[in-house]
Amino acid sequence: MTIVLVDIEQVTHTCPAHPDAHPFDTRRTLIDLIPGGPCRAPVTIRCGQVTTIIPCRQHEPVKRQCGACRVIVTEHTITTRHLTTEVRG
Repeated sequence: MTIVLVDIEQVTHTCPAHPDAHPFDTRRTLIDLIPGGPCRAPVTIRCGQVTTIIPCRQHEPVKRQCGACRVIVTEHTITTRHLTTEVRG
């Protein structure tokens, strides 16, 4: 199982069209990556006379992937800032 650790920073604002605060800029920063290792259930595919073996993550849906090919994204921290704008007349 590959584990991806990310930090999320989102900036919110309010505008006349949507008076409730809503995010307009979201940034994700990769903090750490722990690889799952080699595929434990490779898939054989054929096209005409050509046969090749590929990792199950490239062919199978997530439910049928082996433990090494699955990817889990974990949010380390989530920071929300509100953008305040000043209008000068």
